[in-house]
Amino acid sequence: MAAPGPAVLTVGLTGGIASGKSTAAGALRALEVPLLNADEVARAVVAPGTPALQRIREEFGAEFLTADGDLDRPKMRRHAFAHPEARRALEQITHPAIRERMVAWRDAQAGPYCVLDAPLLIESGMDALVDRVLVIDTPEDVQVGRLRERDRIQDQLARQMVAAQATRPQRLARADDVIANTGTVAELCAAVARLHDFYLELARSGQRRAPGLHLP
Repeated sequence: MAAPGPAVLTVGLTGGIASGKSTAAGALRALEVPLLNADEVARAVVAPGTPALQRIREEFGAEFLTADGDLDRPKMRRHAFAHPEARRALEQITHPAIRERMVAWRDAQAGPYCVLDAPLLIESGMDALVDRVLVIDTPEDVQVGRLRERDRIQDQLARQMVAAQATRPQRLARADDVIANTGTVAELCAAVARLHDFYLELARSGQRRAPGLHLP
């Protein structure tokens, strides 16, 4: 059953890995916008003692847990990105629990607007939980270069990580609003501030489906 629509204007923030989405999220939080990060929720739903972690142990084996009983996230990440069937199995375990928590948080917000920050917003179907989709757009070659530098990984793994997400055209086709992150951090934050004003106006007017903004 589909979740009921949000009570307040809800924006889904997404973008390819290493696109600058986290920087945009930080800029929104600096503007005091309520924002929930799906990666933080994902860590919470696989904490020791949770049903999801027990299912991961049953599905993948105890070797994917640390000596302290936590999920060995780097090991699981390497395994999941190298084996698509393993990634799908992991998502089938974690995505329903993540979705449930994100819906509960969204429905507790009072406005004027809130943000669900999710790298797999489109792939997981969580775009159905929001009124508008904001995509931070970056060329794929730039993503790969940033990943290699940031995570100190080989080119092959970086490209596997990019390929595991929706393609750039798929994200842009689903976007209501777009920020092209090809400049400086200051320029990205300025674009976020412009969208913040836009969303406040949408919330005041009640026009959630107004034409979007595409910012260079």
